[in-house]
Amino acid sequence: MTNEQPTVAHGDEYIAIFSGGPNDGQTDRRIATSTGWEDEVIVNGLESTAAAEFAYKATGAKRVGDIVHVTYVWDPKDADDLEATEERYDS
Repeated sequence: MTNEQPTVAHGDEYIAIFSGGPNDGQTDRRIATSTGWEDEVIVNGLESTAAAEFAYKATGAKRVGDIVHVTYVWDPKDADDLEATEERYDS
């Protein structure tokens, strides 16, 4: 068994796994660019009145079967503020 970093070729599909922030635990199927998987993914979320952007940075990858899984961790210093839990729903 080796600890080599997996690679993806341009056009290959890979799975992004989000950790932390508003997309915690969600996955997304993505297509590799000419440089492989993305180093950063910006996710657009909606708050009550304005769009918010959340930055996730790639922290590691592993091959599971025939597909590469890339873990993206939320980077709160680059993100818009999260809406307080008690303010998320109108009464």
